[in-house]
Amino acid sequence: MGDLIVQARHLVTGVRDRHTPIVIDEGALFSRDGVVVATGTLDEMLKLAPSAEVRRYPKHAMLPGFVNAHHHIGITPLQHGSPDHPLELWFASRIPARRIDVYLDTLYSAFEMIASGITTVQHIQGWMTGSYDAIHTAATNVLNGYRNIGMRASYCYAVREQNRLVYEDDDEFCARLPDELGKRLAMHLKAQALPFQEFMMLFDQLMAENQGQKLTRIQLAPANLHWVSDDSLLAMQEKSEKHKVPMHMHLLETPYQKEYAYRRTGKTAVRHLYDLGVLGPHMTLGHGVWLTAEDIDIAADTGTCICHNCSSNFRLRSGLAPLNVWEAKGINVGIGLDEAGINDDRDMLQELKLALRVHRTPGMGDDVPTPTQIFRMGSEGGAKTTAFGASIGRLDPGRFFDAVLIDVDAAFYPYQDPDIPMLDALVQRAQARNVSAVYVDGEVIYADGRFTKIDRDSVLQEIHNTLVKPRTPDEIERRELGLAVFPHVKKFYGGYIRGEAKKPFYESSSAV
Repeated sequence: MGDLIVQARHLVTGVRDRHTPIVIDEGALFSRDGVVVATGTLDEMLKLAPSAEVRRYPKHAMLPGFVNAHHHIGITPLQHGSPDHPLELWFASRIPARRIDVYLDTLYSAFEMIASGITTVQHIQGWMTGSYDAIHTAATNVLNGYRNIGMRASYCYAVREQNRLVYEDDDEFCARLPDELGKRLAMHLKAQALPFQEFMMLFDQLMAENQGQKLTRIQLAPANLHWVSDDSLLAMQEKSEKHKVPMHMHLLETPYQKEYAYRRTGKTAVRHLYDLGVLGPHMTLGHGVWLTAEDIDIAADTGTCICHNCSSNFRLRSGLAPLNVWEAKGINVGIGLDEAGINDDRDMLQELKLALRVHRTPGMGDDVPTPTQIFRMGSEGGAKTTAFGASIGRLDPGRFFDAVLIDVDAAFYPYQDPDIPMLDALVQRAQARNVSAVYVDGEVIYADGRFTKIDRDSVLQEIHNTLVKPRTPDEIERRELGLAVFPHVKKFYGGYIRGEAKKPFYESSSAV
């Protein structure tokens, strides 16, 4: 790969604090074999590497590549026929989803992410059926998708060993359904079951197979408190410590999950995790909408990270996360696009704007998000939640050269007053169409609307050709199952939360 110098009108290497980006006007970056060596003026970089290749972007700002810190699939649930129901009903509505090759599915969302400046994704895989070998093959195909397109991925397969449809034991829920429906659902849920030791075996195998890979790393994911047992949490904590890899866990996405934690543990979910000893900088809590004040203090005191999934929280009626409190407490926060953003795509520039705007609470104090803070969340903050950690997220010496080049002239056309700091204006005005180039590991993987390693048009055509075909018998059966089960899932949650006027769900039975 060799020596490379890239110059831009503005070089943003990182953030000093929530108000202060580090910007070098007419700055240049010198990289060697995909790693940043130095930044400064072009003359300074040429003195360090007089024979380096030089690329100039005179109209552009060069920023650290964005990190999507929470992602699952390519073709979105809406595309698969699932409306934006509340989360607990949404799971039932996704039973009929069509089957699609996971390699193509991975590329589909990677196209959208890269085109908006995302260079690293935390891919949380799950909800797959089949044998261990089939799941391992699928995981490998996902990893190969990212490697082949040139994107960085921190991969984890979500451990989900119980309560797969509702916040209750699978067999107990199925037993209360009409006999034939209960049997059909039980078979469907069992097809997703994987013994815990095989989850751990999959992690070990993927870790071994990933040795020597620069673009992909493996981490752990206890899917959510209701999906895993305490024994499994402790086992994953031990494996996390042994292999020095982070964990990412959905938590307190909805008030129903908050209630579940009280029923199971007699305390909040975060207090329970703290008492188990599984919190810390290695743990990221995905969503965290319903954290209590004490929960937030625990997260701050332990250095636990949080991933803010703003679009998803809005779309699935989960609520508004207390981002301003997290920031005031010094919690590291990343940004995740989850299944899809507010426009049903994976546009990080759009997500930055949404997160910036929706937390502007009334008042005159300095307690609402700043553009620099939001930019930090979308870059360095997200990086800290992945297995790449401090090797990405900034353009500092020693870090990987992962960057996005945004055409400032196009983003600011026809006018932008210079009294607004450049990065502030860019966060608020730049759109994906203004992304001119994306570098990962010092290599251009996207330039002028085209991907350098994969033919997007042929991939999209193959996806189209697959999904326009009539449903297979299996897909027809699952569609019928999903439609039949949906009202029973809705009935299950009637009165689930304390204080609701309805009868407590099934006589307030405890869920484990």
